[in-house]
Amino acid sequence: MSKTAIITGSGRGIGAAIARRLAKDGFDIVVNELNEEAGQQTAEECRALGVKASVYAADVSDYAQCEELVKKVKEEFGTIDVLVNNAGITRDGLLLRMTEETYDTVIRINQKSVFNMTKLCGGVMLRQKSGSIVNLASVAGLYGNPGQMNYSASKGAVIAMTKTAAKELGSRGIRVNAVAPGFIQTPMTDKLTEEQKNAILEQVAMKRYGQPEEIASVVAFLCSDDSSYVTGQIIEISGGLSM
Repeated sequence: MSKTAIITGSGRGIGAAIARRLAKDGFDIVVNELNEEAGQQTAEECRALGVKASVYAADVSDYAQCEELVKKVKEEFGTIDVLVNNAGITRDGLLLRMTEETYDTVIRINQKSVFNMTKLCGGVMLRQKSGSIVNLASVAGLYGNPGQMNYSASKGAVIAMTKTAAKELGSRGIRVNAVAPGFIQTPMTDKLTEEQKNAILEQVAMKRYGQPEEIASVVAFLCSDDSSYVTGQIIEISGGLSM
């Protein structure tokens, strides 16, 4: 029987790379995006790898929408074996200039979504007595980052939530881990000036940006049976940023 993986925010970027990699590894894929059209290309790429893939439009920061999403996925696919909490945004700004709305929006989307989906998918996995949950944290959650009070707070919370969920769910055969990416090449980093890029790379031991596929490879390991005795871990993927 095929295994099913839900990847939130997987219409593009790191989420799409994770969906493609898990499809390559044989998982049926649930692509989640705010609107269905945004996830269709990822789903098509996954189907081309020989697996079933469907797009479910939902705002995963909204609990009721998550309930409906999980219910429909269970009905269509039968099981939920992997959850990757990837959905997230940035709304950067210095602390003293940051509005309450900007802070709350990032916390809701980056942190509340992890609570919603972990609780609901965790319930399904409890009945199955198996499952793997992987959360996308960030080096900002480990070390902080100027101009990212909201983002750093949300990702620091995700790290704490990962460890707590791992302790609560481990006895039922459910593993919960997180990855903490550093500077990854995305459309956002492409917009930086050469001066900004050079300043960032000075902090990285490997002197290059990471690729979304390099994040996906580590996530795939955490979703696989090869990591069957790994839980509660935060794996930094930063090219040596913190050394």
